[in-house]
Amino acid sequence: MQLNSAVAAALLAGGAQAHAFHGNPHAFGGGGHIPGADAASASTASISYTLPAQLPTFTPSAIKAPFFEQFTSGWESRWKASHAKKDTKGSEEEWAYVGEWAVEEPYVFNGLVGGKNLVAKNAAAHHAISAKFPKKIDPKGKTLVVQYEVKLQKGLDCGGAYMKLLRDTKALHQEEFSNASPYVIMFGPDKCGHNNKIHFIFNHKNPKTGEYEEKHVIEPAQASIDKVSHLYTLIVHPNNTFIVQKDGETAREGSLLDTFIPAVNPEKEIDDPKDTKPEDWVDDARIPDPEATKPEDWDEDAPFEIVDEEATKPEDWLENEPTTVPDPEAQKPEDWDDEEDGDWIAPSVPNPKCAEVSGCGPWTKPTIKNPDYKGPWTAPYIDNPAYKGVWEPRKIANPDYFEDKTPANFEPIGAIGFELWTMQADISFANIYIGHSVADAKKLADETFFVKFPVEKALEQAEKPKEEAKPKSPSDLKFLDDPVTYIKEKVDLFLTLAAKNPIEAIKFAPEVPTAVAGLLVTIIALTGLLTSGGAAPAAAKKAAADVKEKAKDVKDKAAEAVSTGAESVKGEVNKRTAKAS
Repeated sequence: MQLNSAVAAALLAGGAQAHAFHGNPHAFGGGGHIPGADAASASTASISYTLPAQLPTFTPSAIKAPFFEQFTSGWESRWKASHAKKDTKGSEEEWAYVGEWAVEEPYVFNGLVGGKNLVAKNAAAHHAISAKFPKKIDPKGKTLVVQYEVKLQKGLDCGGAYMKLLRDTKALHQEEFSNASPYVIMFGPDKCGHNNKIHFIFNHKNPKTGEYEEKHVIEPAQASIDKVSHLYTLIVHPNNTFIVQKDGETAREGSLLDTFIPAVNPEKEIDDPKDTKPEDWVDDARIPDPEATKPEDWDEDAPFEIVDEEATKPEDWLENEPTTVPDPEAQKPEDWDDEEDGDWIAPSVPNPKCAEVSGCGPWTKPTIKNPDYKGPWTAPYIDNPAYKGVWEPRKIANPDYFEDKTPANFEPIGAIGFELWTMQADISFANIYIGHSVADAKKLADETFFVKFPVEKALEQAEKPKEEAKPKSPSDLKFLDDPVTYIKEKVDLFLTLAAKNPIEAIKFAPEVPTAVAGLLVTIIALTGLLTSGGAAPAAAKKAAADVKEKAKDVKDKAAEAVSTGAESVKGEVNKRTAKAS
């Protein structure tokens, strides 16, 4: 539909307020989390990172800890790769840790020049490497803080990036480190397919049997699998509470006593395995009424449907017409051989005469549901007077019960290890802190991670192709930006909405009825001028006639749309907006 541009411009022009994102994404906050966390946790889709004129450079931290690794000179003396055979009990396959390790600067989105990462170099390979602590770490009665950075330079489809804190034993030999090496805590990202989690698993020793059992955190948080660095922090307090943080923000928290499976402490009572349900135990809550009898008039043999005896053949029913006829437009194929293929017969098509009447061919009375049908009789159910309830075995004291009130008193830790299998190469680790100071871990994050993270995000965003401007919905259009599109979309929206709900059409596109009213006023004025006897030029008469015709077109279409219904229009608005976006 077209409108007189001059009139439409005067009546439909209007602008909407434009809203822009304001704020400083790097105004890092403090509080109860690692400083700088706001930048990493905020939706990066709404933050535009700016690349600094000069990239920051790495400076070794002066922080002290029971174990602290930035992979500076001398790292080879601490870290030893394992080439042991992987323990594959129950399987005939034999795996060796053939994956290679290196210490190097990241080559993807390097946000801190000179900083080195430990890198698992091979795809589809088993990797194992470990470093012994200068002296064992005993977490008993202390806060334990574990923190490190993970950078997935080629993403992660399937593989692990978690660390293991190994139990301090005399049998701890780095060259023999494998999946069978006893560990105290396993912590960090792990992803394969739809499974994506930040592991927190600890091995708990049963004080009665001396056996160890893995305890897995319930509903672990998800890891980040893009190609920028991410910071993973685990804090376990002596009161058994824990916090898992990702990029400085809490991702999971709880208590070692009630947030893990299997639970640390077993149940005090268990079902008696020797108890059995008595033979005369009745656990049917309802039973058929033994005193009920089938009514004498209950006919179990009555059919479900019967012939409708009141039905009569429609007057236009063509009994002598077949339901199908040979296709009059079909032709015998040119390569058809009557001697080899037989006589050619045209395919059948529905008889066109039958489409115009109630039916063709022999007529029979239809069937209807039998009003006397009752089906097989069954006795109604009643409450069972002998019902005793659901049987459960009696409870007895659990002979294996114990209560560990301080599971946070982990066993001494003697080393750290990465024992991984991954389908992607170049998974890297940096800035490993294992100690007892939350403040020092925060300080380290400020010196390293929160310096490089915004730079890496800026590099990532610079690499992405510019997004094309998305079409605006009618409510976002401005008349002065594109008058033709503005008028077309507003009129189209009004007619679409008016077809379902006139009131909503006026609410969502009030400019259109206003424009129509304005046109009518203009037409009346022009008509009065032309009929008043004045000598209007022929061109003016023609212009007035055109305006009158266009206004009539708008009015007629709007009236036709208004008369079509009063259904809700909310869904239609959503569809149009989705289509425009």
